[in-house]
Amino acid sequence: MAGRIPESFIDDLVAATDIVEVIEHYVPLKRAGKEFKACCPFHDEKTPSFTVVPDKQFYHCFGCGAHGSAVGFLMDYANLEFVEAVEELARRAGRDVPREGGGARGPHEDFEPVFMALERANAYFQRQLRRHPQASRAVEYLKGRGLSGRIAAEFQLGFAPPGWDGLLRELGIDDSARATLVRAGLLVERDGDRPYDRFRDRIIFPIHDVKGRVAGFGARIIDSGEPKYLNSPETPVFQKGRGLYGLWRARRAGRSPARLLVVEGYMDVVALAQSGIDYAVATLGTAATEAHVQRLFRAVNDVVFCFDGDEAGRRAAWRAAENTLPSMKAGRYARFLFLPEGEDPDSLVRTEGRQVFESRLGDALPLSRFLFDRLATGIDPGTPEGDARFVEDFRPHVERVPAGAYRRQLVSRIGELYAARVPAGPYRRQIETWFDALSRDDSPEGLGRLGNRIHAHTRRLQGSGSPATRAARMLLHEPSLAAEAVDPELLRRAGVADADLLAHLIEILRARPDLKTAGLVEHHRQHEWFRRIERLSHSEPELSDPDLLRREFVHCLRWVTDQARHHRARRRLDELKNRHPSELNDAERRELTELTARKRR
Repeated sequence: MAGRIPESFIDDLVAATDIVEVIEHYVPLKRAGKEFKACCPFHDEKTPSFTVVPDKQFYHCFGCGAHGSAVGFLMDYANLEFVEAVEELARRAGRDVPREGGGARGPHEDFEPVFMALERANAYFQRQLRRHPQASRAVEYLKGRGLSGRIAAEFQLGFAPPGWDGLLRELGIDDSARATLVRAGLLVERDGDRPYDRFRDRIIFPIHDVKGRVAGFGARIIDSGEPKYLNSPETPVFQKGRGLYGLWRARRAGRSPARLLVVEGYMDVVALAQSGIDYAVATLGTAATEAHVQRLFRAVNDVVFCFDGDEAGRRAAWRAAENTLPSMKAGRYARFLFLPEGEDPDSLVRTEGRQVFESRLGDALPLSRFLFDRLATGIDPGTPEGDARFVEDFRPHVERVPAGAYRRQLVSRIGELYAARVPAGPYRRQIETWFDALSRDDSPEGLGRLGNRIHAHTRRLQGSGSPATRAARMLLHEPSLAAEAVDPELLRRAGVADADLLAHLIEILRARPDLKTAGLVEHHRQHEWFRRIERLSHSEPELSDPDLLRREFVHCLRWVTDQARHHRARRRLDELKNRHPSELNDAERRELTELTARKRR
């Protein structure tokens, strides 16, 4: 296995490279004194702001800030990995790439036979789609998906015939050829027996690397069966966690799409291209990884992830969002589009047309909004428990974003979205102040300070007792809160500390709304709860703002009544489960099913 490329070689190679010659291969340059200029290839502009400085072997765009050496240009524009970019410059210079540990091994020397075998297999599969007696099933399937012969030829679609040795007999002419086919992932080895074809009776999708070479294949079953899709295994030239189907086509011949649409299936990529949307790509049967996202952002600055709207689709979108955060910086956009239930990109674009489908892309959720919506699910903003949990969940995601302008913008936007859900008043202003400070200081220390402030606020409230106890204390200081609609009997069934006391106080105050704090305490001097009521009346509630106090009181009531409903449902479930099924009528059986499902949720 080749070792690491020595830094000294890279330094010498960059110094010896004519950066003008490298960039001019992709972008027309015009001399301007000692420099060269062009319209920037990384963003749309009418006035040239892209400058190449030969003396410094450097390029810079004064419009979007793109800059770097010849290696960086090949990585950003030609979508090459770092090692691939170095190897490309070495090829241009006629040099071998040395490796630490000895030798000068490059991918062409090591893997050229593998690439040649993959190209021959690609030609074989395409011939079978045209000529094989059983290819009509594959052709009819493709036509049924609305694909034309032109688009099938453009994507080089093929057909792997039924049988175990079609490719083997065609290309495995000797032991050396068969060993190369195994290395390319085209044959599967068996102990003590001949290898056999990996792909059989399937439609074939060739997967190209960034240089346009066939690196692997995806294969879809024509009829029913599992697995629906089968991919090449990991090989020296094919890694599923890095490759993107359709990326080479989207960027070939110097094309530079404004955005890339990431979909879940190969067929979606082809079908979208049939409808004129030729900037779709797909991962290779895996969730979007950090390596995928890095490759996407080297190609464009605007990426839209497209997923099914069901729970599985949203889980996949969340993984993509988490893996996108480390690549985000100013000028980059990541958005998330969720499709209507039962639709995929192929069916949707055929139903509503390209224009309407592309309008959906413009309405896709920005990363900041998707991140906020996910983290805020199940949280009640403006309450101590909710605020503490939100910040605790938010912090590790912010820390994954590189420090800089984008992270500050992200924090500011998340703060705006969160504060908007908190009722107007002093506490909302406090939250806005905290997030505003964090947007200016997004360091780990700044994140820590925000967490400490929220936790300190939470500890003050958590030390004041259960929600029922806190509600009773608020009621003693603000008796008018008893007017909030709630059934005292429901509170009593909650089975939590001070729930009976809370229900009792609400009943007394509804009967005697004229009572104030002192009168309410004196009213109970001879009552068994006098000491408890007196003690609670001596401790101030956590909030003094009337609006926030009322909101917190309602929140506590909601928590207690929820406990009562859960307690009642658990008792009813136990009652039904303890009876023999034959003793239950239809309504009771339905009730048992619903209560069991609710308990699971």
